[in-house]
Amino acid sequence: MKRKLVLAAALGVLAMTGGAFAADHEVQMLNKGDKGVMVFQPDFVVAAPGDTVTFVPTDKSHNAETIKGMIPEGADSFKGAMNTPVTVQLDAEGVYGVKCTPHYGMGMVALIVVGSPVNLEEAKAVKAPGKAKAHLAGLLEEVSAN
Repeated sequence: MKRKLVLAAALGVLAMTGGAFAADHEVQMLNKGDKGVMVFQPDFVVAAPGDTVTFVPTDKSHNAETIKGMIPEGADSFKGAMNTPVTVQLDAEGVYGVKCTPHYGMGMVALIVVGSPVNLEEAKAVKAPGKAKAHLAGLLEEVSAN
């Protein structure tokens, strides 16, 4: 009986700390970064299910929002407020496209891959405006290369 109680207590502790091993990936929203102007840095994040991503408006006039059609089935979309950090927990495996709403056409996009990229083909089919089209194509090629 004592053995069962110890095992139950140990399992309870493990259950409570399950999220303690999840990582938080920080992405800066910048007017100028390593890859040019109006960028997320980094613009390509590989995460595990349960990880969080925090988008930090290092420079003003930015937000982070999922791109319609570029999130896995069953995943929640998100839209952060302007000039406000936003943290999202990503539980569903797949490819998540992210844009800065006012700078989307200028190519301010990022890609997050959580676990297996199960929706890669659907993400590739999404139409993007201006420079975002080429930038997303390059990021999606990184997914295929990994």
